[in-house]
Amino acid sequence: MAVMIFVGSYFLILNIIGFVMMGIDKRKAIKGAFRIPETTLFIVALIGGSIGSICGMYTFRHKTRKWRFVYGMPLILFLQLVLLILLFFYSPFRFLTI
Repeated sequence: MAVMIFVGSYFLILNIIGFVMMGIDKRKAIKGAFRIPETTLFIVALIGGSIGSICGMYTFRHKTRKWRFVYGMPLILFLQLVLLILLFFYSPFRFLTI
């Protein structure tokens, strides 16, 4: 049970970070300030913050014209969901999750 709380907290925090980073980058874009690199935004999505990043994209209307983000972020989310399903149904450690 503690593992589930840890994993859930990890993904919650990463999604909040992804959402906030999109908002910060949008504000910096408006002000013409130094921006958050696109690579950093994608890394946050790859390590588990894809839902927050997608929500941030459309909430702040940021990076919605760039095809890398419009198609890349949902692709990352899709691959993460496939991986999660595979780990859940085909994991050799399935007996540990009660």
